[in-house]
Amino acid sequence: MVNRIAPGTLYLVPAPLGDGDIAWVIPDAVRTCVAGLGHFVVEHPKTARKFLKQVGCNRPLQEIKMQVLDEHTQPHEILSLLDPLLAGSDVGLLSEAGCPAVADPGAGLVQIAHLKNIKVVPLVGPSSILLALMASGLNGQQFAFHGYLPVKDEARISRILMLEKSSLVDNQTQIFIETPYRNQKLLELLVQTCRDNTHLCIACDITLASEYIATKTVRTWKHALPNINKKPAIFLLYG
Repeated sequence: MVNRIAPGTLYLVPAPLGDGDIAWVIPDAVRTCVAGLGHFVVEHPKTARKFLKQVGCNRPLQEIKMQVLDEHTQPHEILSLLDPLLAGSDVGLLSEAGCPAVADPGAGLVQIAHLKNIKVVPLVGPSSILLALMASGLNGQQFAFHGYLPVKDEARISRILMLEKSSLVDNQTQIFIETPYRNQKLLELLVQTCRDNTHLCIACDITLASEYIATKTVRTWKHALPNINKKPAIFLLYG
């Protein structure tokens, strides 16, 4: 009779949203779990090592095995990332910031892990999307996350108008993000495009000392816009 090796567990490891006190966003039990792992799938090894140093690894960093999963990873390459798990080792899927597999390339790995009957365990940590929704005061019963809006102005304006209409018709908070260096331009376009009585929440630098979260009508925002250029931000619209 052949003894089959039980697969390891895939832990979904949240990372801080920026520099700050890690104890504020990652619970002790999660840090203890992560510190014991010897295999990781990461977006960028350099920042992953910085995080692992913060949590206090149980082994030297050079002994920890890391495989890369990012936007350039091809679908046929993802399967090989499961090899340590299928060999019986536990693996941590580490997001660059926030929670893995949410607005993150890790979702494909998690999907295949389920197909291979590998246990998936999400660990507690910061989700900028949910934290922004919590703090916005907007509808938390019905909401949709749309990721990035189109880059070109014409398509972007069309999408903004569509999201604003959806928020009215479906009574639904619309959530989206942008690359930090384009945040200010998107904010300016939002207040130029949306109806005066539409509510807009700007949530940037969440969990950091410089955190800024405010919800106002578009009419009110027009009088004074914050400078959020190059700051990680979440935008929420509610008609």
